[in-house]
Amino acid sequence: MQEKIIRSVSDSNNELKLKKFNVLRVNEDRAAARAYSRKDFYKICLTTGKSAIHYTDRSFEAEGTVLFFGNPHVPYSWEILSSTFVGYTCLFSADFLKVSERDCMLQQSPFFRTGGTPLLNITDDQRIFLNVLFEKMIEEQRSEYSFKDDLVRNYINLILHEAMKMQPSENFDKQKNAASRITAVFLELLERQFPVESPDKPIALKTARDYAQCMSIHVNYLSRMVKETTGKPTSNHIAERIIVEAKALLQHTDWNIADIAYALGFEYPSYFNNYFKRMTGTNPKALRASEV
Repeated sequence: MQEKIIRSVSDSNNELKLKKFNVLRVNEDRAAARAYSRKDFYKICLTTGKSAIHYTDRSFEAEGTVLFFGNPHVPYSWEILSSTFVGYTCLFSADFLKVSERDCMLQQSPFFRTGGTPLLNITDDQRIFLNVLFEKMIEEQRSEYSFKDDLVRNYINLILHEAMKMQPSENFDKQKNAASRITAVFLELLERQFPVESPDKPIALKTARDYAQCMSIHVNYLSRMVKETTGKPTSNHIAERIIVEAKALLQHTDWNIADIAYALGFEYPSYFNNYFKRMTGTNPKALRASEV
């Protein structure tokens, strides 16, 4: 049963990547909805039930209906706390929405931007109206209408405009200090780069400077906050996670070492070999041979 679920999620994810858009009912495929929370896709969820949402430096416990906006550049997690949990999930890429300067514009919206308000409490009347929009998107997704993508984009924009008219929720809990908040965001961004799924899609964030730029803070500030919280420099966390992934790829895939090196952000296999040996005391080829 577990294998079947994993395969179903993988197939759904591949379909989403092909179309750059998907909408589904949460109660129909909750596992797939969780799988879509990472990497390239923006997410709008309309849900009814009890849940806890942890969004960078804030946490929110919701009971009732909420509208949530997920940004692939800002880590979050969603914990379902009730046996009954229903609603809709809409996922789309910046390319699909075809906005001017795509990602930048989406990230500057009050709902998707870092530090913005990603969660709204929804009244019964608002829920009924939004339900109709999500059902319309599901209907168009299944239709043969030639311009259904344009129609779906209009529905997404309508949801965004309706959200703009609502009062943002202020019931967020701040973490105790900036160091713990920044470290939590950094570690989540680091983990979200893995597992590496294809040699053709190398990790995007390779250095502490890359992470700092993604978080819009200075690299020295990031390093100081991470070391203050964990006792280890930012570069150590990155190196350790890359080695863990390298070992997994060497042991559990048939990718050649050059492909693994490229997937993990190394320009040349020789750089990867030297790095791996310095960190582990052995070279990639020897580790792979020892597992045969």
